[in-house]
Amino acid sequence: MEENLRSANRRLIELRMEHADLDDTIDRLAHHAPDQELLLRRLKKKRLQLRDHIALLESALQPDEPA
Repeated sequence: MEENLRSANRRLIELRMEHADLDDTIDRLAHHAPDQELLLRRLKKKRLQLRDHIALLESALQPDEPA
């Protein structure tokens, strides 16, 4: 069980890093190549998917609050 928790935490860190990298890429591309609209939309969609995945994983790792 503890190994799964460590694995999930590691995956969460990896996803957050990927999201941050994608943020940086989108910012640079928007600044230096604003004519790449289609690419920007695809990257933003990927970023949203990552954010959703991160939120899902975070909620799975949160212990249930006692009633």
